[in-house]
Amino acid sequence: MGERRHPPLPAVARRRSSVHGDGVFAVEAIRKGTRIIDYAGELIRNDESEAREDEYSAQGCIWVFRVNRVWSRDANVGGNLARFINHSCQPNCHFEIVDKTIWIRASRDIRRGEELTYDYKTTGDRHIPCRCRPGCTTLL
Repeated sequence: MGERRHPPLPAVARRRSSVHGDGVFAVEAIRKGTRIIDYAGELIRNDESEAREDEYSAQGCIWVFRVNRVWSRDANVGGNLARFINHSCQPNCHFEIVDKTIWIRASRDIRRGEELTYDYKTTGDRHIPCRCRPGCTTLL
């Protein structure tokens, strides 16, 4: 019995975003449900992550992703392109946590050239304005 193999991940690229700073864009069409990329970063205990979260938040960035009640991933240390996926209140992707791996998956079919977004589902002090669309009043 071999290990279950997943199809190759779709091609994505970092580009300037109309949402905020840089974003991640589909280089090819991506079907609903497809695993796109894992949110990589240093695995740290949540009690270690709070100081980093405060520092990044002061810069207007969210790099730390809570995995569970004990662990977080800091994408500013050892991260990959996934850290540039912008937040949206009307996203085309969602995240799925499998063990301590955070997968970004397509919530619907995504066109080639479309920017990838997901809802960060942040908790705590919310003071970074969402820029997902004109008039959005959500704070992250």
